[in-house]
Amino acid sequence: MKSFTLLFFIPFFSISQNIDPLRTKDDQAQTHWVDSIYKTMSLEQKIGQLFMVQSFSSQSSKQNKPIKELIEKHYIGGIIFSKGTPVAQAKLTNEFQRKSKIPLFIAMDAEWGLAMRLDSVYAFPWNMTLGALKDNGLVEQTGIRIAQHCKRLGVHIDFAPDIDINTNPKNPIIGNRSFGESKFNVAQKGIAFTKGMQSMGVLACVKHFPGHGDTEKDSHKTLPTVSFSKERLETTEFYPFERLIHTGVASLMVGHLNVPALDEGKPASISYKIVSGIIKQQMNFQGIIFSDALGMKGVADYADTAQVDLQAFLAGNDVLLMSSDPLKGIEALKNAYNTGVINEYRLAYSVKKILKAKYWVGLNKYKPIPLTNLTKDLNMKEDELLSEKIYEKAITLVQNNRNILPLKDLATKRTAYIKFGDDSGWEFFKNLRYYQDVVQLKSSSWGALSKEMAPYDRIVIGVHRSNTNPWAEYKLNAQELTLLQKIASQKEVILTFFVKPYALLDIPNVKQIGAIVMAYQNASIAQQKAAQLIYGALPFEGVLPVTIHKDILFGRSLPTRSLKRLGYGLAENAGMNSNKFYKIDSIITEAIQKQMTPSAQILVARRGVVVYNKSFGRCTYDITSDQVTNNTLYDLASLTKILSTLPELIELYDKQKIKLDTTLATLLPILSGTNKANITVKEALSHYGQLQSWLPFYRATIDSKTKVLSNEVYSPTLSSKYPTQVADNLFIKEHYRDTILASIAQSDLIKQKKYLYSDLAYYIFQRYIELQKGKPLNEIIQKDFYGSMGAYQLTYLPLQHFLKSQIAPTEEDKNFRQQLIRGYVHDQGAAMLGGVAGHAGLFGTANDVAKMMQLYLQKGYYGGIRYFSANAFDAFNKTYFISDRNRRALGFDKPQLDGQIGYTCGCVSPESFGHTGFTGTFAWADPRTQTIYVFLSNRTFPTSDNKKLITENIRAKIQQVIQEAIIN
Repeated sequence: MKSFTLLFFIPFFSISQNIDPLRTKDDQAQTHWVDSIYKTMSLEQKIGQLFMVQSFSSQSSKQNKPIKELIEKHYIGGIIFSKGTPVAQAKLTNEFQRKSKIPLFIAMDAEWGLAMRLDSVYAFPWNMTLGALKDNGLVEQTGIRIAQHCKRLGVHIDFAPDIDINTNPKNPIIGNRSFGESKFNVAQKGIAFTKGMQSMGVLACVKHFPGHGDTEKDSHKTLPTVSFSKERLETTEFYPFERLIHTGVASLMVGHLNVPALDEGKPASISYKIVSGIIKQQMNFQGIIFSDALGMKGVADYADTAQVDLQAFLAGNDVLLMSSDPLKGIEALKNAYNTGVINEYRLAYSVKKILKAKYWVGLNKYKPIPLTNLTKDLNMKEDELLSEKIYEKAITLVQNNRNILPLKDLATKRTAYIKFGDDSGWEFFKNLRYYQDVVQLKSSSWGALSKEMAPYDRIVIGVHRSNTNPWAEYKLNAQELTLLQKIASQKEVILTFFVKPYALLDIPNVKQIGAIVMAYQNASIAQQKAAQLIYGALPFEGVLPVTIHKDILFGRSLPTRSLKRLGYGLAENAGMNSNKFYKIDSIITEAIQKQMTPSAQILVARRGVVVYNKSFGRCTYDITSDQVTNNTLYDLASLTKILSTLPELIELYDKQKIKLDTTLATLLPILSGTNKANITVKEALSHYGQLQSWLPFYRATIDSKTKVLSNEVYSPTLSSKYPTQVADNLFIKEHYRDTILASIAQSDLIKQKKYLYSDLAYYIFQRYIELQKGKPLNEIIQKDFYGSMGAYQLTYLPLQHFLKSQIAPTEEDKNFRQQLIRGYVHDQGAAMLGGVAGHAGLFGTANDVAKMMQLYLQKGYYGGIRYFSANAFDAFNKTYFISDRNRRALGFDKPQLDGQIGYTCGCVSPESFGHTGFTGTFAWADPRTQTIYVFLSNRTFPTSDNKKLITENIRAKIQQVIQEAIIN
């Protein structure tokens, strides 16, 4: 589909001065059908075709009885539906059509989709949001999807798009319904929208001629005056209408507006000079002309009902919309015909045009609306996918002092969120927390709030008001304005509007605000995307469609670059089929039911976008235990190797502090003279150094006679002699890590040089890293990676940072610690090191594990920071001993070789890499498909003897589903 590029202030050339928008390809058949119908019609039937009356599907059958009589006895030509539900409307449409001799024209005001009038249907973004897009192809797609909804519901004409140029911020009725204040932008967007809609066989209708954008009154309640000169009207307000006429729009609506420069003292909708003189003759429009609703105060107060209807027709309108009293109107037109005020030529002109349009929409072959799956068909995945793209591209950065957006310095600057407005900001806040440990501040008084926000460096303020319709209140109240000014005087503020952009007009001292983001609407998708844009997962691309402050004019656009942080979105927009994901739900649900694990957390990402992130089960098999959530932390077990030790080693390699052929004795001189001395880094990381798989250090601390922990090694209380905590009420004596390292140094090697998975090298690597950087590994990895990456739920020693209830338990340990292990590392060796080890000890969520895996997919780049070079990563993601049937890269596991037992589905690329963990964890990334898969569980609860999750290959089965879901 072609895109329309937004070109500001560049006028279009005229395509055609004499286009018939209602002509079909089979125009001879169309003309024959129109003439054959017209010949059979009585005067009453002809006049009836001119009237389109309003119906509410929410009303009772008794309330709709007068409309049925208008259809059967007075032959009205069309129905405009208003409030109700889609199923009720479809049933009523079918009933009305059965009663009509000539198929009825069905219309709706559906500017942002059927949701403008109906419940239970999809609401598309408003025109103001579309006006911020550079890519008019997305506007065209919006027209297509809205038309498809209309067609499914039996609606033939949508009174859209609104192409009023909104140059008046005080306009009470247009505002967000307009594409903006530029005639060029409005015209381009209107053309794209119309093209999309009419390509689907639904008639578009541009409105409200000659232009309702610069008024301060609502024509529903009174007659607004447009006081511009004729020259201004012709060069500005007329421009979008002329462009749409020349490009084939099917119909046009005339507004109830007092325009003295065109016709003194008469509403435009009933002015012959305007309707016939300008639209028909000057602009040569040959489509259908609709009056605006004739019951509106803007015209209804001008004359009595019958006279208003008659004057509207005499002015040149083809369809008389929503007459206050259709019976009186029909009678007035009939009398005018019989007295010669209306001649046959004039009547035939409009009636045949209406019939021609009915043929255009297929009413010559009318079929009833099928009711099966109707509501489902009006809420399709395609609609959400389109809206996601729109908000990604439309949200606009209009101020960015000191380039504070996208937000960086996640490790050094704390961020808080404050909600303004009376609508929900939950999706915004939740998505902010995907990137940083953002805290919501809720104090309403300045005294309390100033204390609450003291620890924070920057404040994100979200302005959230109702998204139900474009006319809802949008301004900040007095208290909010005062608070904003005080907050901005003390803190760096990111002000994000989820309302009409004119809300900024009331804010003094705009320049003191750090950054201002226009998200236009409070839709959930807008909130999600705004957070992602603020943190740089997406680049800002939107263009401000209106002037919102003397210092922030129309056309303002401050584009940013993506920092390549993980985004969050819909699977299809990332090239995956979400319909396949139900299989993941089924597999893990069955696994929990069969007690393979009490719970699980599963994440799937593709092309830098998390498309699936769900949690299943409870912390234990007890149905009264807490349900796990996406914020539940799991013991990651051996994933620690690739998430903690390995990135530090890659960085050291990149800085040429170590080489792959460096020996372990070079790293740790205490290994000199031992059988470990000449093992290289390459061999150790490839599990090819003849090291034993593990050593049961804890068994040596159990009294052989009493079978309980030795009092010499452990104490129930913390002291200088027993400073390291192993579990609740259990502390190990000082320097025991030296004993563990000595045991490793003295251990035997396996006799044969072959691949054997081993933890032992990671004790050595941990000590080396800590000696190099002068801090414990948990502090090093936090400083070097997690803090700046925003991985605040990836941590050693989780009980220092999180509640125990937020951590999944791992085992009822009956062999070592004699207690429930929850919040302490499951691995015995890591526990004896105080919970911080190179091979185990890390806890986290799938979301933060995915950040590290994305860092690897991006070969060392994440969040705008280059952590290590691509060459360094490539050196570690390489198999060096493949000729000896060793599939391992350096630290990373790789897909199993033919005939080997492994943990992948066997369907991922050779370039892919990852790791497993004893507690039932799995993390895998595939550069070829740009996918990440994270599986976390506590399958070891209540006992690690339960290996059903492994024997049933649950993790690989889910990986197979993920591969099947990849499109192309």
